[in-house]
Amino acid sequence: MHAIGKFLSRLIDSVTVISGLAIALMMVHITLDVVSRNVFNYPLPGTITIVSYYYMAIAAFMPLAFAEQKSAHISVEVITERLPKGVQKHLAGWMLLFSAVVFALMTLRSWEEALSKYGIKASIVQGEDSLPVWPTYFFLPLGCLLMFLVVVYKFIVYLTNRPSGLDVERARADSDD
Repeated sequence: MHAIGKFLSRLIDSVTVISGLAIALMMVHITLDVVSRNVFNYPLPGTITIVSYYYMAIAAFMPLAFAEQKSAHISVEVITERLPKGVQKHLAGWMLLFSAVVFALMTLRSWEEALSKYGIKASIVQGEDSLPVWPTYFFLPLGCLLMFLVVVYKFIVYLTNRPSGLDVERARADSDD
Protein backbone atom coordinates (compact mmCIF):
# COMPACT_ATOMS: atom_id res chain seq x y z
CA MET A 1 0.00 0.00 0.00
CA HIS A 2 2.80 2.40 0.93
CA ALA A 3 4.57 1.73 -2.41
CA ILE A 4 1.42 2.64 -4.34
CA GLY A 5 1.26 5.97 -2.52
CA LYS A 6 4.92 6.68 -3.27
CA PHE A 7 4.39 5.87 -6.97
CA LEU A 8 1.27 8.04 -7.11
CA SER A 9 3.18 10.91 -5.48
CA ARG A 10 6.01 10.65 -8.02
CA LEU A 11 3.51 10.60 -10.89
CA ILE A 12 1.70 13.64 -9.51
CA ASP A 13 4.97 15.48 -8.91
CA SER A 14 6.01 14.83 -12.53
CA VAL A 15 2.73 16.17 -13.87
CA THR A 16 3.00 19.19 -11.57
CA VAL A 17 6.50 19.95 -12.89
CA ILE A 18 5.06 19.86 -16.42
CA SER A 19 2.40 22.32 -15.26
CA GLY A 20 5.06 24.61 -13.86
CA LEU A 21 6.98 24.44 -17.13
CA ALA A 22 3.80 25.36 -19.00
CA ILE A 23 3.45 28.45 -16.80
CA ALA A 24 7.08 29.40 -17.42
CA LEU A 25 6.67 28.91 -21.18
CA MET A 26 3.50 30.97 -21.08
CA MET A 27 5.35 33.85 -19.41
CA VAL A 28 8.17 33.68 -21.97
CA HIS A 29 5.73 33.44 -24.87
CA ILE A 30 3.66 36.42 -23.70
CA THR A 31 6.81 38.47 -23.03
CA LEU A 32 8.15 37.72 -26.50
CA ASP A 33 4.79 38.66 -28.01
CA VAL A 34 4.73 42.00 -26.16
CA VAL A 35 8.33 42.79 -27.13
CA SER A 36 7.75 41.75 -30.73
CA ARG A 37 4.53 43.78 -30.90
CA ASN A 38 6.04 46.95 -29.41
CA VAL A 39 9.58 46.86 -30.84
CA PHE A 40 9.02 45.32 -34.28
CA ASN A 41 5.30 46.10 -34.66
CA TYR A 42 4.78 42.40 -35.39
CA PRO A 43 2.88 40.32 -32.82
CA LEU A 44 3.60 36.60 -32.64
CA PRO A 45 0.83 34.80 -34.49
CA GLY A 46 -1.40 32.52 -32.42
CA THR A 47 -0.32 33.80 -29.00
CA ILE A 48 -3.84 34.19 -27.62
CA THR A 49 -4.90 30.76 -28.82
CA ILE A 50 -1.78 28.99 -27.60
CA VAL A 51 -1.91 30.71 -24.22
CA SER A 52 -5.62 30.14 -23.62
CA TYR A 53 -5.92 26.63 -25.05
CA TYR A 54 -2.55 25.07 -24.27
CA TYR A 55 -0.72 26.75 -21.40
CA MET A 56 -3.79 27.66 -19.36
CA ALA A 57 -5.39 24.22 -19.77
CA ILE A 58 -2.24 22.53 -18.53
CA ALA A 59 -1.79 25.00 -15.67
CA ALA A 60 -5.41 24.73 -14.53
CA PHE A 61 -6.18 21.03 -14.71
CA MET A 62 -2.96 19.09 -14.31
CA PRO A 63 -2.10 20.16 -10.73
CA LEU A 64 -5.53 19.32 -9.27
CA ALA A 65 -4.23 16.04 -7.86
CA PHE A 66 -1.18 17.79 -6.37
CA ALA A 67 -3.43 20.06 -4.31
CA GLU A 68 -5.52 17.07 -3.18
CA GLN A 69 -2.42 15.07 -2.28
CA LYS A 70 -1.30 17.92 -0.03
CA SER A 71 -4.84 18.51 1.32
CA ALA A 72 -4.45 22.08 0.07
CA HIS A 73 -7.80 22.64 -1.63
CA ILE A 74 -9.84 25.51 -0.25
CA SER A 75 -12.37 24.37 2.32
CA VAL A 76 -14.97 26.14 4.41
CA GLU A 77 -15.62 24.43 7.72
CA VAL A 78 -18.30 26.58 9.30
CA ILE A 79 -20.36 23.65 10.57
CA THR A 80 -17.91 20.74 10.55
CA GLU A 81 -15.36 22.48 12.77
CA ARG A 82 -17.94 22.38 15.58
CA LEU A 83 -18.35 18.61 15.30
CA PRO A 84 -16.30 16.17 17.41
CA LYS A 85 -12.90 15.24 15.92
CA GLY A 86 -13.98 11.64 15.29
CA VAL A 87 -17.04 12.74 13.35
CA GLN A 88 -14.91 15.20 11.35
CA LYS A 89 -12.50 12.40 10.45
CA HIS A 90 -15.25 10.06 9.24
CA LEU A 91 -17.08 12.81 7.40
CA ALA A 92 -13.86 13.75 5.58
CA GLY A 93 -13.19 10.08 4.82
CA TRP A 94 -16.61 9.45 3.29
CA MET A 95 -16.46 12.72 1.35
CA LEU A 96 -13.50 11.18 -0.46
CA LEU A 97 -15.85 8.54 -1.85
CA PHE A 98 -18.29 11.23 -2.98
CA SER A 99 -15.39 13.11 -4.60
CA ALA A 100 -14.29 9.92 -6.35
CA VAL A 101 -17.74 9.50 -7.89
CA VAL A 102 -17.79 13.12 -9.05
CA PHE A 103 -14.31 12.93 -10.56
CA ALA A 104 -15.06 9.60 -12.21
CA LEU A 105 -18.06 11.20 -13.93
CA MET A 106 -16.04 14.27 -14.88
CA THR A 107 -13.28 12.07 -16.28
CA LEU A 108 -15.69 10.06 -18.40
CA ARG A 109 -17.59 13.09 -19.72
CA SER A 110 -14.47 15.11 -20.49
CA TRP A 111 -12.92 12.05 -22.18
CA GLU A 112 -15.97 11.79 -24.43
CA GLU A 113 -15.65 15.49 -25.28
CA ALA A 114 -11.93 15.11 -25.99
CA LEU A 115 -12.61 12.18 -28.33
CA SER A 116 -15.30 14.24 -30.05
CA LYS A 117 -12.89 17.14 -30.60
CA TYR A 118 -10.24 14.70 -31.81
CA GLY A 119 -12.76 13.16 -34.20
CA ILE A 120 -13.41 16.48 -35.91
CA LYS A 121 -9.79 17.62 -35.56
CA ALA A 122 -10.94 20.81 -33.80
CA SER A 123 -8.86 23.86 -34.64
CA ILE A 124 -9.07 27.63 -34.46
CA VAL A 125 -8.34 29.94 -37.34
CA GLN A 126 -5.88 32.59 -36.23
CA GLY A 127 -5.00 35.00 -38.99
CA GLU A 128 -4.05 32.93 -42.02
CA ASP A 129 -3.26 29.80 -40.04
CA SER A 130 -5.38 27.12 -38.45
CA LEU A 131 -4.09 26.00 -35.06
CA PRO A 132 -5.22 22.57 -33.83
CA VAL A 133 -6.79 22.74 -30.37
CA TRP A 134 -8.11 19.18 -30.09
CA PRO A 135 -5.06 17.97 -28.09
CA THR A 136 -5.87 20.44 -25.31
CA TYR A 137 -9.18 18.72 -24.64
CA PHE A 138 -7.26 15.74 -23.25
CA PHE A 139 -5.76 17.75 -20.38
CA LEU A 140 -9.05 17.89 -18.46
CA PRO A 141 -9.71 14.12 -18.40
CA LEU A 142 -6.07 13.50 -17.49
CA GLY A 143 -6.24 15.96 -14.59
CA CYS A 144 -9.58 14.54 -13.44
CA LEU A 145 -8.27 10.98 -13.70
CA LEU A 146 -5.29 11.81 -11.51
CA MET A 147 -7.60 13.50 -9.03
CA PHE A 148 -9.87 10.42 -9.08
CA LEU A 149 -6.89 8.14 -8.39
CA VAL A 150 -5.77 10.26 -5.44
CA VAL A 151 -9.18 10.43 -3.77
CA VAL A 152 -9.82 6.70 -4.30
CA TYR A 153 -6.41 5.93 -2.83
CA LYS A 154 -6.99 8.26 0.13
CA PHE A 155 -10.40 6.63 0.70
CA ILE A 156 -8.83 3.16 0.73
CA VAL A 157 -6.21 4.42 3.19
CA TYR A 158 -9.02 5.85 5.33
CA LEU A 159 -10.88 2.51 5.31
CA THR A 160 -7.80 0.38 6.04
CA ASN A 161 -6.15 2.88 8.41
CA ARG A 162 -2.74 2.07 6.93
CA PRO A 163 0.12 4.46 6.13
CA SER A 164 -0.53 6.11 2.78
CA GLY A 165 2.91 6.79 1.34
CA LEU A 166 1.57 9.94 -0.29
CA ASP A 167 3.77 13.01 -0.02
CA VAL A 168 1.49 15.13 2.15
CA GLU A 169 4.15 17.64 3.23
CA ARG A 170 3.10 21.09 2.13
CA ALA A 171 5.55 23.33 0.35
CA ARG A 172 6.27 26.41 2.39
CA ALA A 173 7.10 29.86 1.11
CA ASP A 174 9.34 30.65 4.08
CA SER A 175 12.70 28.95 4.37
CA ASP A 176 15.14 28.51 7.20
CA ASP A 177 18.17 29.39 5.04
